[in-house]
Amino acid sequence: MFKVAQFGAGRIGAIHARNIAAHPALSLEYVVDPIQESARALASTYGAKVASAEEVFANPQIDAVIVASSTDTHLDHCLAAARAGKAVWCEKPLDLDLDRLKARLADLEPIADRLLLGFQRRFDPTFRALHRRLNAGEIGEVETVHVTSHDPAPPPVSYIKVSGGIFKDMTIHDFDVARWILGGEIVSVFASASNLVDPAIGKAGDFDVAKVILRTAGGKICVISNTRRSGYGYDQRIEAYGQRGRLAANNMTETQVETWTEAGAAADRFENFFLTRYAQAYAAEANHFADILAGTAKPLAGIADGLGALELAVAAEQSARTGLPVPISSLG
Repeated sequence: MFKVAQFGAGRIGAIHARNIAAHPALSLEYVVDPIQESARALASTYGAKVASAEEVFANPQIDAVIVASSTDTHLDHCLAAARAGKAVWCEKPLDLDLDRLKARLADLEPIADRLLLGFQRRFDPTFRALHRRLNAGEIGEVETVHVTSHDPAPPPVSYIKVSGGIFKDMTIHDFDVARWILGGEIVSVFASASNLVDPAIGKAGDFDVAKVILRTAGGKICVISNTRRSGYGYDQRIEAYGQRGRLAANNMTETQVETWTEAGAAADRFENFFLTRYAQAYAAEANHFADILAGTAKPLAGIADGLGALELAVAAEQSARTGLPVPISSLG
């Protein structure tokens, strides 16, 4: 059994804690959260204890940590884990400051093969099937990709203010998917964004609607569509177009039941929340983390992927503010 401590007792922390506690090779030992009541509630649910960060990193019996705490703590916890020689499963992004992350990459290198980034879409069965079939050459060489990611409703403004903005918080998942699917170096980003959903988000300095165009060194193009409010459920799709056709991963519905009548055909509603839509992906991530700890796997999404996605997020923000395409090389 690998002993795990978790930082963060919020909604994503609750999902990770449940999956860790249910895994035959993992044991949730400690929960760390500045809100003690939340830490105690989550820890008691799974037979764990509440601890401080210092206690976790000083404990030689703890093999790994899950970083599901607030975004501004991610890099500091990862660096402390590296110093303590512990494996890490860290939610995105690694940090909000690209320059700071680049300056500390060497400090993360000792755990490079044991640091998993929480880009859970890589573990979704449908998206993985699409990726596998693309790599098998089913439609030939990929030429363009469309990624749609529309949330059902916007988060509270209090969250927006600490999230890093739409590109670092929301689109960063799509940037990772694009890098994963395209398989080539992305050299330029063009983004157009607006505040059309919630005026309070605009007052907080952020966007809530965005379109992004990515271009690889070989000329492949990816278009990403984002909105904080779809009006019809959680819209998560990938379309890939190649030399010989199209591959698509479509939305998941709450059930597979359809109604056919003289009035037409109707299907069930789309999944309406990311924790239910990606439930299988989060469980598969836990399995993968256990394999990393056992030494039988390398991170499917690691430090380089976290850096690459953050670079695209920073470039998109710059492009949306200036109205100009941004070369990735210009970020230093």
